[in-house]
Amino acid sequence: MSDESVVIEEVNATDQASLEAYLAGASRDGTLSRIHNTFRFCQANLCWLSTLQLMVSRLGARSWIYREGKNRTLWVLETSHLPQPPILADLDAVRAFVPGYFDAEGGVPRRAEARFYVQFVQKDRADLEDVAFFLRRLGIGCGRIHNPSVAIDPDYWRFYVATASHQEFALQVGS
Repeated sequence: MSDESVVIEEVNATDQASLEAYLAGASRDGTLSRIHNTFRFCQANLCWLSTLQLMVSRLGARSWIYREGKNRTLWVLETSHLPQPPILADLDAVRAFVPGYFDAEGGVPRRAEARFYVQFVQKDRADLEDVAFFLRRLGIGCGRIHNPSVAIDPDYWRFYVATASHQEFALQVGS
């Protein structure tokens, strides 16, 4: 079975509330166009945008993908379906929201030989504090939220998932 068919099968098996929560988490990397009343996700990874497009379609909304500008490697998914902030009262909603947020604002080392870490990065510190809180609700330890270089960017915040919680992060959140 190809990676694409596995993703399609997984999206098709996901309930509507979880799709909405995932898209709300992923929307932290998107922008709202007030002029066109659309929401835009921009990404170099066309595969991720195709997955988002499938999710939007499952929710009964239209979306379209196009390349931004000439000779650019940036792709855009635009949709009239605007992700609504989910009510994250139960752990199932949190488990759906956090992977979307991680896929948009998180990361692991690019090089396989680098020391492994899981980090979340965001300009909005309060938003990042919420995600750290959600992870703690799932029993996942998090480091402190900090600015790695105030001189370079005073509004750039990050935190790491505690090393002891990497396995729990993979089990509870995945990506």
